[in-house]
Amino acid sequence: MNTPAVRLTDLRRVHRGVTALDGVRLDFARGSFTAVMGPSGSGKSTLLNCAAGIDRPTSGRVEIDGVPLDGLGERRLALLRRERVGFVFQAYNLIPSLTAAQNVALPLRLAGRRPSRAAVLDALERVGLRERAGHRPAQLSGGQQQRVALARALITRPAVLFGDEPTGALDTVTSREVLTLLRGLVDTAAQTVVMVTHDPVAASFADRVVFLVDGRVAGEMAAPAADAVAARLAGLEAVPC
Repeated sequence: MNTPAVRLTDLRRVHRGVTALDGVRLDFARGSFTAVMGPSGSGKSTLLNCAAGIDRPTSGRVEIDGVPLDGLGERRLALLRRERVGFVFQAYNLIPSLTAAQNVALPLRLAGRRPSRAAVLDALERVGLRERAGHRPAQLSGGQQQRVALARALITRPAVLFGDEPTGALDTVTSREVLTLLRGLVDTAAQTVVMVTHDPVAASFADRVVFLVDGRVAGEMAAPAADAVAARLAGLEAVPC
């Protein structure tokens, strides 16, 4: 399909009198990995939440997998998010009393579907944790817990996977393992990934970096190198408001 996995058109979001997004226009191509960066308060998380259908924009349009979200009621929007969107946060948000396999199966169970054992194990296999299916979160390292959270996001085979600082709570080595895994999902499974990060090294795993300043797109960088990203970000942060 030639349509992007996500399309944002003239996106504007005003919350309590503050303009968090101001006319953002972006496409996220299928099978691509995009990092979103910018100074604190630039609108990164708001962009992610609107693009994922978690928050509704004040004006403008969001399309996921070719479906415009503005015409959907809450029930249909929730269904689309459940089936076509995956989300991974900095916090793993795993249920301590459930095994890795049970945590991965949870989104489908909450949707009233009975996931097959094979589908759950396949999701864990994709993140390299099939052999840990019976382990609870306390028996797993931080990186393994984040990979379980990633498998949980992938169980529905989403059109797009959003990550909000997904490696922010991990050490350097573990962070690179998770980023390598995300890169592999893009390269081998044509998964679309959109990730907010503050880390230039994390951004260097992406195909492109989109920079935001004051809720507006302030430029892009293709095939980003960590040092070039860091220099660009430092320049943006030095610009007076």
